[in-house]
Amino acid sequence: MAETTQLACRCGRTKLAVEGAPIASVECCCSSCREAGQRLHRLEGAPDVLTDYGATPFVMYRKDRVRFIAGAEGLQAFRLKPDASTQRVIAGCCNTPVYLEFKGGHWLSLYGALWPEGTLPPPQMRTMASDLPDGMTLPDYIPNAKTQNFGFFARLLGAWAAMGFRSPKMPKTEEINV
Repeated sequence: MAETTQLACRCGRTKLAVEGAPIASVECCCSSCREAGQRLHRLEGAPDVLTDYGATPFVMYRKDRVRFIAGAEGLQAFRLKPDASTQRVIAGCCNTPVYLEFKGGHWLSLYGALWPEGTLPPPQMRTMASDLPDGMTLPDYIPNAKTQNFGFFARLLGAWAAMGFRSPKMPKTEEINV
């Protein structure tokens, strides 16, 4: 039986469980994730999701391995632009960022802030380093891909194949402006 990890928002009202190993643990350096991180941080009580060098830590899980135990009815979503293909979802109770979802995607990018201190899986790679402002230096203990590299897409494709090329639906969310 696969190991289950329990996660929760800051106040504990929104709880979820993830099963098994993640697809990948990554840090995204794209301008959209940086903008979203700045917007999210302005919400009352929200944790800072950006690293010192402007990356957003995510742990990517197959949707069929993420289960909401409590608080799904309080999830709220926003898009950076009305026509954006991604939505970022927060726990409305305390403004904790929960996940990033790509329209039609078979995985969720769970925000690293959900993991209790010291338990976040270490990042395996960074993506979109080319989006960082000039002069920004990244640590070099993991690959710093300029875009999403082949390994990144290979992991996603492998996970999708293991799911039978399905894309499960996530709980309905209230749309908000951030």
